[in-house]
Amino acid sequence: MKRLLTTLALTAIASAAFAHGNVSCPAVPKEEKKPQMELQKKLEGEGWKVRKVQNYNGCYEVYGFDGSGKKAEAFYNPKTFERVYPEGEQPTVAK
Repeated sequence: MKRLLTTLALTAIASAAFAHGNVSCPAVPKEEKKPQMELQKKLEGEGWKVRKVQNYNGCYEVYGFDGSGKKAEAFYNPKTFERVYPEGEQPTVAK
């Protein structure tokens, strides 16, 4: 049981570290950044259930559930609200 808990804990830590990947946004002067609440409202208008918005490497990092109800972690440019993808991750295309 102890080994199982240790394995689960290590997996969770590794998953969290991998989730960020290599993501960063261009430097944006503070006065040009849009408020995080505007991004949250935009995403909620698209059906998201936003749990948390925070700064990460110059981006806004959003945790929640996307419009289809899938658990999501996404990054956005704080000036344009364009989605930013970690290195090696491709945007999914709706069919």
